[in-house]
Amino acid sequence: MKSETLSTEQLNYIDQTENFTTAYPLEAEASDIQSYISNIPTRSWNILTLFATFLLLASGVALLFELQADFTQFNFERINSAWGFPFLIVASALLFFRVCFFVYSLFLYVKYKPIESVTDDKLPTVTVIVPAYNEGKQVWDTLMSLAESDFPAEKLQLLSIDDGSQDDTWYWMQEAKKVLGDRLAIYQQPQNKGKRHALYRGFNVGTGEIFVTVDSDSVVKTDTLRNLVSPFVVNQKCSAVAGNIQVLNNKKSMLPKMLNVSFVMSFEFQRAVESKLNSVLCTPGALAAYRGSAVFEVLPEWINQTFMGQPSDIGEDRAMTNMIMKNGHHVLFQRNAYAYTNVPEKYSGLYKMFIRWDRSNVRENIMMSKYVFKNFRSESKVGARLLFLNQSLKIVMTYPFLLFMLFFIAVHPLLFLSSTLVSILVASSFSVLFYAKRYTFAESFWAYSYSLLYTFGLFWITPYAIATAAKRGWLTRGLN
Repeated sequence: MKSETLSTEQLNYIDQTENFTTAYPLEAEASDIQSYISNIPTRSWNILTLFATFLLLASGVALLFELQADFTQFNFERINSAWGFPFLIVASALLFFRVCFFVYSLFLYVKYKPIESVTDDKLPTVTVIVPAYNEGKQVWDTLMSLAESDFPAEKLQLLSIDDGSQDDTWYWMQEAKKVLGDRLAIYQQPQNKGKRHALYRGFNVGTGEIFVTVDSDSVVKTDTLRNLVSPFVVNQKCSAVAGNIQVLNNKKSMLPKMLNVSFVMSFEFQRAVESKLNSVLCTPGALAAYRGSAVFEVLPEWINQTFMGQPSDIGEDRAMTNMIMKNGHHVLFQRNAYAYTNVPEKYSGLYKMFIRWDRSNVRENIMMSKYVFKNFRSESKVGARLLFLNQSLKIVMTYPFLLFMLFFIAVHPLLFLSSTLVSILVASSFSVLFYAKRYTFAESFWAYSYSLLYTFGLFWITPYAIATAAKRGWLTRGLN
């Protein structure tokens, strides 16, 4: 995946712009002017896209207002049809569940607080594993950002495994080794065997009490590692922690801007809610931490995992999380542990990434169904079960709602378009307000654009992923 990346120095520049401009006013001014000029075309397209988004949503509201009579008639006919009334009952029940779940989620989010970093003497020993495949120089940036962490050097072990890359990834790992010396150990797989096997090697080589996994297209803040592992010290039942993932390459293309708003909702809201229930469903590969003893409890099952008779080569992060939670451990989220990762900048890369995620989601929900209603944990299991039901309902109702959508389009396309646009406006407004409160108001409007893209351009992914859940392949592991 070719994308604009930021080096560790550039990331630090973002965090320390005020200090830089104070020390080097002329250099900073020249750089800012050059950056502004080069980004004029991109900025113009962004403004045009947001304008088109608002115009489309406003048109949907106006159109629905004009079609009120048709909408009432359509609902009346649907209720009085043989299938319409049962469908209405099911849809109303699902809507009631989702509204109640959302209100409950808001309550949990308000109560959520990240755990503050413990002192150096209490920090555990940590092994950071960075698997890399065809990442080129980006792996250098990843390793350098980790090496600059505010973490006791004697307690930190850095490992990086080249998974049979076909580009210059191994060269950049060797260059990092020259700079970091004994602080970094690098390994090269004889052939490409997949991310799971690269991590497996790291788990077996590592000596830390805590394992941290970081994708080779990500960079971290200086306090990320200490914040990420502190919950293991405070909560002895905690055996896995999810980091807070944001988009690294969000300055160049529109898709990363949209995804950044989506990521904030997915992590800072959704995973915060899950954390209050001690049941974060997925610790992301971009940044996650695991208690070593919990990893070795599930390592044989994890490396040999299969689905419908085929070895599992995707969803290694969700699988590890699932297996650890199945053994009764707590899985938490740390909002103050940031990692910035590259995401696709083109539609083809985006849908492939989503297909992989959705296939993993289908597989792991099936696995979760085998234990979530059993006595897998000594304390309350209600939260984990609610999260499972919420996830499963989305999967189970995919095809019924797809069929209804196609019927709706065939019978009354304008009414479908207008009601869908209004639904997007209403549903996405929470994401807009949430992002605006947490970060910037201007960037928050990308939530509307993302919802339009997903509804009209990516709606097919979940049905396709369900139908092809057994299919293997990473899909996005080509050369950069």
